[in-house]
Amino acid sequence: MAVCIAVIAKENYPLYIRSVPTQGELKFHYTVHTSLDVVEEKISGVGKALADQRELYLGLLYPTEDYKVYGYVTNSKVKFVIVVDSSNASLRDNEIRSMFRKLHNSFTDVMCNPFYNPGDPIQSKAFDSIVSAMMVQAC
Repeated sequence: MAVCIAVIAKENYPLYIRSVPTQGELKFHYTVHTSLDVVEEKISGVGKALADQRELYLGLLYPTEDYKVYGYVTNSKVKFVIVVDSSNASLRDNEIRSMFRKLHNSFTDVMCNPFYNPGDPIQSKAFDSIVSAMMVQAC
């Protein structure tokens, strides 16, 4: 299922990127950064219509031959990107939504930690274990 999960700061630098096949890590970094253009396009295109909603699930950003890239933006403009293996056709939209919800909740826990400086790379073991569970459950 999920082969790469990334958390991107409001200023578009990575706070957290994790990919399952570690030998293709650079390719996933490229895929995530490429998706940021689509995220920015969707945010600016939707504008005020979605600004009132609490959940900013962007849906499928773009498909490639091997992967599908999904996006989500928090109210504070932090972006979550999940890259999924295209061969998994059984994956439904509501399952992707719940993955983003779980990721957002865990991210909120990281932000609430008084020892975390906003803008620093995420090094929380709890956050890492949530991401690992999402990736393992996927395989």
